[in-house]
Amino acid sequence: MKPVDIKQDLAGNSYPGRGIVIGQSADGKNAVIAYFIMGRSVNSRNRVFVEEPDGIRTEAADPAKMEDPSLIIYHPVRQMGRGLIITNGDQTDTIRDFLEKGLPFEQALRTREFEPDGPNWTPRISGLLSPDGSYKLSILKAADEAGTGCLRQTFEYPGQPGLGHFIHTYKQDGDPIPSYEGEPTPVSIEGDIDAFTASLWENLNEDNKVSLFTRFINLETGKAETRIVNKNQ
Repeated sequence: MKPVDIKQDLAGNSYPGRGIVIGQSADGKNAVIAYFIMGRSVNSRNRVFVEEPDGIRTEAADPAKMEDPSLIIYHPVRQMGRGLIITNGDQTDTIRDFLEKGLPFEQALRTREFEPDGPNWTPRISGLLSPDGSYKLSILKAADEAGTGCLRQTFEYPGQPGLGHFIHTYKQDGDPIPSYEGEPTPVSIEGDIDAFTASLWENLNEDNKVSLFTRFINLETGKAETRIVNKNQ
């Protein structure tokens, strides 16, 4: 499948929800990661990304406005050695705990399912970047409108220069919001970290975008560059 222009993909979708991109820079020297969050409610929009030693966490931009932190406050990114876990919820910690015991990514996610926020049943999306630049992406989503079962899908990629894969929680805006469908979208990775960050942030819907995290990791040295953009700061 031919890679798509992620700028056009984002610009044409007012509400992809939360999204993960993993891939490699055009020169093949860096692993590339992005994670963004969006929101329609005041509670969802009242967030920022804060950097921590092993990754990032979400926190309330204005604690006085926080209503329910259960599904919106978590650690989206955690480092594991020279690898990285990226998710849209507290399954980040589940994956970390299993990996630390020598158990696989997939086994960790068998203990979790989509978020209990019917009728949307927001999917849980997760990614795992390995030190060699290969990666996995997963989605856990409701099998039907009633949320009576969970579909678990995992995709593995070898890592190729200039190519990434993009998965997000929602197909598009709606009521209820339809879940993402199909395989992760292959996307072109272009430019340095600042150009890449700008291409994502500028094309996320202005009303709904909240925060964006990007990181370039040198595959030889492990040295990382990180950017965080918060609408509320």
